[in-house]
Amino acid sequence: MRTLLHNASIIPMDGGTQIIENGYIVIEDNTITAMGSGEIDTGGFDKVIEGNNKVVLPGFVNTHTHAAMTLLRGYADDLPLKEWLETRIWPMEDKLTPEDIYWGTMLAIIEMIKSGTTTFADMYFAMDEVAQAVEKTGMRACLSRGMVGIGPQAEQAIIDSQELTKKWHKQGEGRITTMLGPHAPYTCPPDYLARVADIAFDLGVGVHIHLAETLGEVKDIVQQYGKTPAALLQDTGLFKNHVLAAHCVHLSQEDIALLAENKAAAAHNPESNMKLASGIAPVPAMLAAGINVALGTDGVSSNNDLDMMQEMRTCALLHKVNQMDPTVIPAYKALEMATVNGARALGLGDNIGMLRPGYIADMIIIDLNAAHHIPRYDITANVVYSGQASDVETVIINGRVVMENRRILTLDEEEVFAQAKKIAARLSAEQ
Repeated sequence: MRTLLHNASIIPMDGGTQIIENGYIVIEDNTITAMGSGEIDTGGFDKVIEGNNKVVLPGFVNTHTHAAMTLLRGYADDLPLKEWLETRIWPMEDKLTPEDIYWGTMLAIIEMIKSGTTTFADMYFAMDEVAQAVEKTGMRACLSRGMVGIGPQAEQAIIDSQELTKKWHKQGEGRITTMLGPHAPYTCPPDYLARVADIAFDLGVGVHIHLAETLGEVKDIVQQYGKTPAALLQDTGLFKNHVLAAHCVHLSQEDIALLAENKAAAAHNPESNMKLASGIAPVPAMLAAGINVALGTDGVSSNNDLDMMQEMRTCALLHKVNQMDPTVIPAYKALEMATVNGARALGLGDNIGMLRPGYIADMIIIDLNAAHHIPRYDITANVVYSGQASDVETVIINGRVVMENRRILTLDEEEVFAQAKKIAARLSAEQ
């Protein structure tokens, strides 16, 4: 299959040229084989996509979410994290079946594709069903079975995580990868984290974990173990693996240095952290220390959407006002966090996250023919500060067009909506 996209503005996110005008991209099977500017013969291609009045960029990478929590959208709003989790979310999650998880993930995938996300990192349970949804829809995902090291499911979580990796890692045409997913230091004791560290090392996969999300978490960990959550991860040996640390809201300077030294990645979730009043992560300080900071939405029950374009804008604006400095997190940096930084955070930076020959063709096409994109003094700034999810016209993942002219080609949206409504009605009746 040979595909040509031409006459477009291209933001390659390669750290060099910010915009290629009148650009073209040649895709053969799943790989970008040529890029450039100017006219190109359109003959000999199986598919030609006209890019006039459009901008092409790498697909967004959502580095932290719980996809099937779409089923809990709006269920437990306006509560602090501890109460939200323990009194509302966890009891409701106990009622979810594996089939529910499948349809909740399908609903999430619709929302993600339609807002330009081509890859997501998921931490949840019933991960076989999540993997099946990813495989069917053509999405790319890094999957982790959420592991709680206290309670009756601690050992089963380890077994499930090993089986998930053995069954699904690098499957689905290579679109599915896995990590181990210990939930957090406050739900996984040090000896459990040490076991996870060893298992991940033996399996050759990374670790996806919540870290320093709230002041209460940090206070409790320091009181119990005499050290911060980040220092606890160091002592358990977790950092011998690639670590994707979600949230990282309450880090000391020593914690930041520790993450940088161990080349851990941070998944910044500004909207979820704002909604749960968890705080503002020290993103400028992390970036200055050389930490790879990417973006995530968190689950829909604490956001309440999966819109990475909105998350990107919130990130840029939040840190400007927090630092009282309009130069903090400029538009291009925010776009880096949503694309290339995200790919690197998932260990996929050699294959996706930017547009260049040899990279896998994961890209989105944004329609600029809207009032909020006119005039166009700076297309990158328009995308970050003016862009809307509905601007995403076409989505290509692994060289395959999965959405064209806003219509998803790999699933039946109405069937997914009907199933999600049916599950929500059942959950409401069971309360």
